[in-house]
Amino acid sequence: HDFIHGPLARTLAEANAEAGGPEMPYLGSLVAFSAFDIAVHDAFGNLLGVDVYSTYGPDFMSRDLSAYLEPEAGSGLSFAGLYPQDFLAREAPSKLPVWHLVGGVDALEEADLTGGEPQDGHPLLLADWIRQDGLKCLKVKLRGNDAAWDYERMVRAGRIGLPLGVRWLSSDFNCTVRDPAYVNEINDRLLRDEPEIYARTLYVEQPFPHDLEANQIDVRSVSARKPLFLDESAHDWEFVRLGRRLGWSGVALKTCKTQTGALLSLCWARAHGMPLMVQDLTNPMLAIIPHVRLAAHAGTIQGVECNAMQFYPEASVIEERVHPWLYRRREGMVDFSTLRGPGFGCRVEEIARVLPEPAAVAG
Repeated sequence: HDFIHGPLARTLAEANAEAGGPEMPYLGSLVAFSAFDIAVHDAFGNLLGVDVYSTYGPDFMSRDLSAYLEPEAGSGLSFAGLYPQDFLAREAPSKLPVWHLVGGVDALEEADLTGGEPQDGHPLLLADWIRQDGLKCLKVKLRGNDAAWDYERMVRAGRIGLPLGVRWLSSDFNCTVRDPAYVNEINDRLLRDEPEIYARTLYVEQPFPHDLEANQIDVRSVSARKPLFLDESAHDWEFVRLGRRLGWSGVALKTCKTQTGALLSLCWARAHGMPLMVQDLTNPMLAIIPHVRLAAHAGTIQGVECNAMQFYPEASVIEERVHPWLYRRREGMVDFSTLRGPGFGCRVEEIARVLPEPAAVAG
């Protein structure tokens, strides 16, 4: 935390001033730093010989949450004497329902095929993915600038998925919407004409521009219809606070914005009654491990999104030998019961991936 708001912030400001032109955003610095941040959490657990999630309390932390977080004014809340462990699931599961990403250019049915699809043995059509992986949760990517297409996409995904056992849908408008009426009209039409698809839509993900400070849109009319989750805008807990003031319901956490930031956002959101999800930035190999562990300890509203097995499944074949059902979805679940030991429980020594020579060495 101190590094993010100290040296990292100063380095970002200096680099932007020196480079001129478009600035690297704050989010970019978090993504760049996240691998190092996650490694420090893992190393701390390994140093102590304990699971990393057992270190988020007073036995191992020198400061409580009041050193990092401020409650909403007038809420009557206080973080004094509280630690991340106070907001985490007491008994974290070892497997979770998994969300499949229905991409905006993915073929839903045979009529959508162009002939240029890869012939790599993996499914091409949505129904085949559902049958193969036993999927129960579909996140549907939308355009956000073509209401007719977006409505039809939700209807098609629902009509394919629900008869095959899909229980939940979510809609992701991809940060392109600027008027809440756009989202409301689609949801209202679904409620009127496709009530089961509307009922099965668990939440709406980040329809509006990711720069929350520059686009302070009152979104209460959207969240009155369906839970509305911050994603790209939720850089840290202060952005979560701003989102709540604007009417957002909940927050989707991502470890690619740092484990530290995700934990602090989780604690602030939990304290203020905001539901949580954990979303994927396509985490293969070891990256999926802190991702699913965060979801397990966060107590999300419904599982976790994992899409690396869709986009580059072969990238994780070495890790899969040790954690087979972490990298393959089965019966609509992702199973990480093979994780154990100190840190995040990666069992790196058993994985034995051969890494290339480092591009640079410091120190």
